[in-house]
Amino acid sequence: MDISLIPDTAPFNSEQRAWLNGFLAGWLGLVPNGASSAPPLPPVPSKEAVPEPWHDPALALDDRLRLAEGQPLPGRLMAAMAQLDCGSCGYLCRTYAEAIAGGTETRLSLCSPGGSETSKTLKRLVKERAPSANGHANGAAVNGVAKPVTDGWSRENPYSARLVRTVNLNRTGSEKETRHIEIELGADGPSYAVGDSLGIYPENCGALVDELIAALGARGDEEVSPGTSLRTILSERSCLSEVTEGLLQGLAAAASDPAEAAGLRALIDDDGPIAGCDVLDVLQRFPSARPHLADFVACLSPLRPRLYSISSSPKRHVGQVHLTVRRVFYEHNGRSRKGVASTMLADRVAAGSALRLFVQKSHGFRLPSDPTAPMIMIGPGTGIAPFRAFLHERDVTGATGKNWLFFGDQRGETDFLYEDELAEFLRRGVLTRLDTAFSRDQEMKVYVQHRLLERGAELFAWLEEGAFLYVCGDAKRMAADVDRALRAVVSQQGAMSPETADAYVASLAKSGRYKKDVY
Repeated sequence: MDISLIPDTAPFNSEQRAWLNGFLAGWLGLVPNGASSAPPLPPVPSKEAVPEPWHDPALALDDRLRLAEGQPLPGRLMAAMAQLDCGSCGYLCRTYAEAIAGGTETRLSLCSPGGSETSKTLKRLVKERAPSANGHANGAAVNGVAKPVTDGWSRENPYSARLVRTVNLNRTGSEKETRHIEIELGADGPSYAVGDSLGIYPENCGALVDELIAALGARGDEEVSPGTSLRTILSERSCLSEVTEGLLQGLAAAASDPAEAAGLRALIDDDGPIAGCDVLDVLQRFPSARPHLADFVACLSPLRPRLYSISSSPKRHVGQVHLTVRRVFYEHNGRSRKGVASTMLADRVAAGSALRLFVQKSHGFRLPSDPTAPMIMIGPGTGIAPFRAFLHERDVTGATGKNWLFFGDQRGETDFLYEDELAEFLRRGVLTRLDTAFSRDQEMKVYVQHRLLERGAELFAWLEEGAFLYVCGDAKRMAADVDRALRAVVSQQGAMSPETADAYVASLAKSGRYKKDVY
């Protein structure tokens, strides 16, 4: 007799649900058929095998951690990552986990998409590990850590390029500002392929740096490291949005008010009360905590590059690289907040200004090698970026495969990014089909996943013809909703059980025909 302890509505596929049911049944002493123990834990697959069940961005962090229970430390650490393999930390999720477990990486806040939720979980898991004789975690082997190359242009050796222009793609009345950005690479700049990302090294907003210097009671020209002023360190090298454990410790040690010192120490174990706060917020909340300036900047995390999907084809846009970037601007805690790189590109650098950048090579998010293969592209908002590049590339190379784009945003009148280009692609037959979902154009919100369900018969027919399916955009909401819609389409149109539909979608991914560029 099978025992089912995991509800059918839980966010697991059939294999994950079966394993969890067996594990929990054994743990509770409910193992059927006289079995004496729970089923064995699933082995950690090789790099060529199906990915670990906890390497799924559609699952909540707690669910991934449950799936990784009983695994060696690298597997549990990996479950805490954002599962995007985005490269923003300089690793892949697996290799970042292995580096932490092996002791070669001590920074626990590099996973930008995972944010504080990931860093807090990593901190807890590292504290729980049992030390071995050599000071590393038992069973932790560091293999294949992604080391940046040091020859040519790279993350550690960025290229200085020139900004050509930026154009607001949203029309008057939009709630958003999305910039089309063109950058001149020149003859000696880095090369790229469609599907790659571009890393931009930003600089902090001068107004924020001024406020921070004032909060420290400083002038800004103080030398805090040999030949480098406080203002330079804060502007060019320090992350001012992340409140690190080291910063809280440094401020607690420097606080002259005992109550503030105690409050800061309490935040080290539980930083929930300052969720969403930046360095300036914390300084303003604890005015007696003023360490020496050199000690203060030493507690700040480094200002890391921001990665953006490239929206141009090097064959069409020779010597240039294009980006599609939404300007991030919002209010929090009574202050205006700005995305450090997006507002730098939109507001603080003029045409002709230098930008430090590098190319982050894609991990498989590429065009089909067969130019006759059909493509289905799902990219709402700035998720359209790589698909603009795909279409330009297929156009210039004369690829004959059919191309179908699903695009969505808030309003068709103001937020139809690259509308004229897409209309021209449709007119010329480069784009075979275009389906849009503008969520605010009607009373009931409509998103790209709803369009997938509406076009289910045609979508499944394209897949049966061998179409490649690509998704770009938000991992936790859009990509997860699209994945669920895809499985529903396959189940309905293919007359398959949910389990068989899951296997069908898994086979698409394994064969390289279902690819995601999510963040």
